[in-house]
Parts: sequence; structure tokens; C-alpha cells
Amino acid sequence: MSQSSSRTAVIRDHAKQRDGIAETLLVELLHDLFQIDVRNLVINHDQYSLNSLNGFFEVGDAPYFFKFHQEENEEEMSGEYYRADILARAGLPVDQPAMMSTLPGEQILVYKRRTNPRFSDVLRTIDDRHDDDEAKRAVDAERKLNEEVLAVYLKTLHPVTTDQVVKEPINRLFYDRLVTGPAETYPGGRLASFYVGKEFSFPGVTLSWEEFSKARFVVNGMEYRNTIAELFDLAHERVDPARLADAGGVTAHGDAHNANVWYERDGTDATLSFFDPAFAGEHIPTLLAEVKATFHNILAHPYWLYEPAVLQEKASASARYENGTLFADFDWRLSPVRQSLLQAKAETMWKPLLAALKQRGLLPADWRQVIRLGLFLCPTLVMNLRAGAATHNPTSSLIGFSVAVMTGSDPIKGEDAITHFLASIDPKAKRSFSSARHLQP
Repeated sequence: MSQSSSRTAVIRDHAKQRDGIAETLLVELLHDLFQIDVRNLVINHDQYSLNSLNGFFEVGDAPYFFKFHQEENEEEMSGEYYRADILARAGLPVDQPAMMSTLPGEQILVYKRRTNPRFSDVLRTIDDRHDDDEAKRAVDAERKLNEEVLAVYLKTLHPVTTDQVVKEPINRLFYDRLVTGPAETYPGGRLASFYVGKEFSFPGVTLSWEEFSKARFVVNGMEYRNTIAELFDLAHERVDPARLADAGGVTAHGDAHNANVWYERDGTDATLSFFDPAFAGEHIPTLLAEVKATFHNILAHPYWLYEPAVLQEKASASARYENGTLFADFDWRLSPVRQSLLQAKAETMWKPLLAALKQRGLLPADWRQVIRLGLFLCPTLVMNLRAGAATHNPTSSLIGFSVAVMTGSDPIKGEDAITHFLASIDPKAKRSFSSARHLQP
């Protein structure tokens, strides 16, 4: 099956155009796959559907929620996606689908519709309203989820072979977006189509790819060691699946951003559970297992990645380019609840996980770089960050690339939020996340 004939790819293309054809095609697809008569189908055009599509429909009086992830060349795969039973068997809190298709190019999950919100929507409201009680409840729920997930990681942590790692679908979120297969040409994939040879417009300056990719970043006065080009090259070398077996593997969701997490309020407490295990696996490289959740649930907020138009109204930014250096200045900051989530992720997930790797002789010497490069690839390849290419504007583009560089590269001097975070999770260090002043990106 070719990319052009993939039914989910065609549906997603029409959904972007909002021409009404996607709904008709979806009704036909659901009927063909599950022999159901669908009515009142609605596609949910939300800000988190960067590479996926979701919405609602009814069969008789029963309401359902559907979601599918549409990745480049997905239709060439043989059912590696949507192995929902993997997470349930391991003991992870995961919502089981009522209907599921793993046919190449027609991979879709259908759930009984819930009334409780996604965790992403809850946190979006807290970002705006600064509700301390709700923020505490949300962070407590995050801590409990981290503890549940960590227990599964420690139970399932095991040495893995290169062959096992190479077959994991999570690679589609990282390395596979850097190359064009099957020859794995570099630069290729989204890296080539998004950025190579393009122009980059920021508030006050427009640069060519040649200028931009080789520029040193100075972000709010702090200079960073690596350029964008260097970080992509390092990622191509180190995040190659053939090199990721050194830290062992775990059973993991792999793509647990909060739009894939249900939030269920129970009195004064709340609990969280996963859905859409499109990239679940039993041999996921341990150092990548929590990368997507760390970046997309914390550092992508507030606003800049998912709602760039809102960011443009709320933040100011300026740029200038001098002698090969890009100076980026802006007033965007992590919101208080995202700061608390970063601390929770450090204390209840990353620090004990790395300690377990060290104890079992599975912690590579360059673990910081692997985490950094994974974090760097999250925003740069999940969508096109160039202003005018999709939804981004000059302000959000500048902030987005700056945050990406800050996650991927050490500062030449001083400490920022990411170096502080990495120092706090180092299993050899006694330093805790809260032992130093709270640093901003």
C-alpha cells in the first residue's frame, strides 16, 4: 500500500482542509473495519492533534471516542502500532479500546466515550487561572502516576539487543524523522522537508538555513555551546536505534503527552490513566521512555508549541544576528504549575530510574546527552517550527528554537533550568531539585 492510498492519510489530509470529506470517509472506514453504522461523527480540531486525529461518534445510543496517529510511511508497517494489551499486561494504568484496527494504513482505536477531561485540558486551564488548589491536585496526580509507571519500569527493566530496539515503533518519533528510508539518507525525513534550504523569520531578522543552522544561540544573555546543525548531527549519531541498547529497555507507553492521559477527579484527589498507545513497546530504550512526557507536558507550555497565536499576544520577543550569533530575548517563562511538574518528574521518575540503571550497570556515561538530544528532537520534529510554514509565527518560532537549543545544549557558562534539572537527577549527586534557586528557561 502506498502513502497516497493510505486511508488514514487521506482522511487526515481532508480534515486539515476542513472540506467535510474527512467525516464521510471516516464513517465509511469505521463501517468497513468494525461493521458498525456510525452517526453524528464529529472531528475534534484541537491544538494537540499535531500528528493524529480524534473525535466522537455514536452507534445507536452509545457514544464513542476515536483516535488514530498518522505517521509518514505508517502504512508500510505490519501492525507494530496500537499494541494496547502490552501496557495492561505490564500493570500500567491504561484505558482499553472497545474496538481496534492494526491494519497497515487503517490503524485506529475506538473507546467508549468518557466525560472526564484529558490532563492536557486541565493543565491548560490552570496555566490561565493559576488555581493553587487545582494545581496541587494535578501535581499530586502526576506524582502518583510517575510512581505507578516507575514501578513498571523497574519491574520490566532488562538488557536488550540492538535488533529488539530497532524494531520498536518509538523510533518513528525520533531517529526516523531525521532520515529518509530505506537507505536512511541524512539529512532526510522531516528535518529535510521542514528546514534544510528554507528561510527562518524571527522578530527583527530573517536568516537562511545556512546562517541559522550554524548560528550560536545567546538566549536572554546566556550563550549555548551547540548550534542547531550540531545538535541534529549529534542526534543522528547517538539516537540511532542501533546505539540505544546500552541503557536496557522497559515496557512503556512511549508517547505519554497529556493529550493521551485521562484526568479523573475523585473527591479531593485525582487519578490519571493512559490511552492511545500508538508507540507502546516492551523493549523501549530506557532513556527515551519518559522523554516525550517530560518535554511535551512541561517545556512545551504555556502556549508556545501548541497555541502560537495565543503566545504572540501574551509574550514579547526580539532577535538580532551578529557575526554568526543569534541573540534571542523574550519574556516567556514556564508557568508555576509546569515548574512543579518538572520537579515532580525529576524526583519521582528520573532520579530513581537513573539510580536503578546505575545500580544494574546499565547507565551509559553520556546519559545526559542522550536525554538532551531526545528532548531537542521533540519540538523540532513534531511539527514545523518555521514561521509561516504551518501555525508558527516569528515570536513562537524564536522561542521554540531557543527552548530546543536550551534542552539540547549545555550553556557555555552558568546554569539554566535544564542543567539544574539534569544535575538534580544525577544518581551520583546529592543535590535535589529544590536545593537551588528555581531557574527559568
